[in-house]
Amino acid sequence: MANFDMNLLPIALAIFEERSVSAAARKLDMSQPAVSVALNKLRTALGDPLFVRTSHGMEPTPRALTLISPTRDILQRIHTDVLASEVFNPATTGRKFTIALSDIGEMTFLPKVLDRFRRDAPGASVASVSMTPLELNVALENGEVDLAVGYFPDLKNRNLFQQRLFSHDFICLLRADHPIRSRKISMEQFLKLGHAVIRAEGRSQELFEQLLIKKKIQRRIVLSTPHFMSIPFLIASSDLVVTVPRAVGASFAQFSNIRLVEPPLDIPTFDLRQHWHRKYHKDGANVWLRSILAEMFSGD
Repeated sequence: MANFDMNLLPIALAIFEERSVSAAARKLDMSQPAVSVALNKLRTALGDPLFVRTSHGMEPTPRALTLISPTRDILQRIHTDVLASEVFNPATTGRKFTIALSDIGEMTFLPKVLDRFRRDAPGASVASVSMTPLELNVALENGEVDLAVGYFPDLKNRNLFQQRLFSHDFICLLRADHPIRSRKISMEQFLKLGHAVIRAEGRSQELFEQLLIKKKIQRRIVLSTPHFMSIPFLIASSDLVVTVPRAVGASFAQFSNIRLVEPPLDIPTFDLRQHWHRKYHKDGANVWLRSILAEMFSGD
């Protein structure tokens, strides 16, 4: 009995319930010969006829009757504990969601996400992390990170799903009382001004830098920094100009003495997306998190 085939038990249960080999075959979506072969294997394994043909159909033997209740219990447990879809309830969850975001991604996404959590998932929390593309691929696969949200051109793992949320363009920032008062800066003004530059490899800022190289536009760079967060303070206290994604500029303008000015050239837009691993495509919590991000940001 050590090599007993457990796959035979559902067939025995179907024959018991239908009292017919052919009816059991239809119920199981199997051919009648296949069910007959399975029944013969079960008879051989247990040393009992199990079902006897009578005028009332296939009647179970006492040995067969001892199988029915345990078989039903086993199959019900498998259905309930293994096959049933996970039901995720944001209102009662205490789960910590980990999202890979850049610093500008935090400014763009987290305020709305936290407000949504406050209303719909008050017991949940968010951890924002920053990783290299290699680390992030591994973290998404092992579940250490639930989603990567933003501009991640290096996430090209075939086991990752992605969804576009919205497109971004660029804007220039000047201090509020800057001598340039127009809503759009001219190319002549752009080239004369000193520039602050954010050096962030693999981020959206590279798109703008690559465009300038392609068009052979050379600026007068006064400040270079890898950090976005110092930019509003530096711009507000100088005559420098900086070019950043529009949502970032809008966030800075809310809290700093700076204003938004349209750039002098057409800069290609870029897509912000959410990425997740296929292992968690149907995970209830992951599905919910993706759905609220899509709802809040799609079409922005």
